[in-house]
Amino acid sequence: MSRRSGILEFAVLGLLREAPMHGYELRKRLNTSLGVFRAFSYGTLYPCLKTLVANGWLIEEPGNTTEDALAAPLAGRRAKIVYRLTAEGKEHFEQLLAQTGPDAYEDETFAARFAFFGQTSRDVRMRVLEGRRSRLEERLEKMRASLARTRERLDDYTLELQRHGMESVEREVRWLNELIESERAGRDLKGSAGGGPAQQDTTSGATGDLPRSGDNPRPDTPGDTAT
Repeated sequence: MSRRSGILEFAVLGLLREAPMHGYELRKRLNTSLGVFRAFSYGTLYPCLKTLVANGWLIEEPGNTTEDALAAPLAGRRAKIVYRLTAEGKEHFEQLLAQTGPDAYEDETFAARFAFFGQTSRDVRMRVLEGRRSRLEERLEKMRASLARTRERLDDYTLELQRHGMESVEREVRWLNELIESERAGRDLKGSAGGGPAQQDTTSGATGDLPRSGDNPRPDTPGDTAT
């Protein structure tokens, strides 16, 4: 399984843990609540759903709303299929939530993991946040070293782009420091009590599209998409 496919499966399981949904609802939630999937297609989502059903993590049920029942015959198509998380699917999702390996610190993976921090235990949140911070600090050190070596050979615009990238990483590190401090103090983010996916900012540039320090911690998430 590719990393991107794994992220999509994780997000689908997490959303269905909240409530059963049909494919259109899932796609809408992935687009609006988890911007990392902002333009992915039905051609990506439905194979993912079929795989999760085959693994026993989801079951398919016929739509049971009046609207679905009436619309299908009139449109000459089947009623919408509703996807429901099974007990095995919930257990599998909880196992994924507990993972704190290096993959959890990568840009796309971290964005999806952070979106479900409301369903994640505090100790796991801390390990993921600290791992992400360490990863970015390493990236920042490499960026500074590269800039120092090449500064004299860069034109003004390329140099400004390099600086912008560094500032974006520095901003995310500050944001992570604030989150880690809040976690250590036992404080929850405002608005996360409902356990739904957190959302992220769209303006932090080259750092995996994460919120900026000082911003509302739950603005929209952008994202890179699987198509």
